[in-house]
Amino acid sequence: MYVVIMGAGRVGLNLASNLVSRGHDVTLIENDDSLCGNAAAELDALVICGNGTDTKTLEEANVADANVFVAATGNDEANLLSCILVKQFEIPKIIARLSNPDHEEAFKKVGIDDVISPELTAAGYLEKIITRPKVADLIVIGKGDAEILDITVKNKKIIGKTVGDISPTDNYIIVAVYKNGEITIPREEMVLNEDDKVSILVKTESVKDIVKMCTK
Repeated sequence: MYVVIMGAGRVGLNLASNLVSRGHDVTLIENDDSLCGNAAAELDALVICGNGTDTKTLEEANVADANVFVAATGNDEANLLSCILVKQFEIPKIIARLSNPDHEEAFKKVGIDDVISPELTAAGYLEKIITRPKVADLIVIGKGDAEILDITVKNKKIIGKTVGDISPTDNYIIVAVYKNGEITIPREEMVLNEDDKVSILVKTESVKDIVKMCTK
């Protein structure tokens, strides 16, 4: 996969590094000379010192061949303008970083559906960790309407029951069980023991009930 990223700040540089480590081709565009130098020293990727809101710079990055374009600067206006320019190249996927939630409507009006706010995402994640102390780990999926929870079974009401006895329902399903440190895709007849760790795909509206069911 070929990915063009505009912005070599914290978000853009980490994204580029992760993609390169997974074997993807990456070109990074940055107009700050010091950030360019830092990115060039850290990445096994093409780094272009230029303005991603300039068509010539985008063409130099061969953006027309990209599978994905990511506008990852901390400037919403620059991200929006670059996405508008990139749309003429008919790239399959365009993603924009958003710093101010008030600007989201403007991005969507020009057809940029994949708008991400790292700051809001991190804040939401921290809020869930604070308010759900009995959950060992969680992953928010979809548009925030579902989560994968890692919970240790403590409730005597489900200890000794099978996965089929309590899952699936319309609101959740047990997708993995960890026994003796090994992960198992659960079968209906698998018995849940005390201190088993389970991964549960659950609708956000039912999270409180699931935590109560497993840990009370």
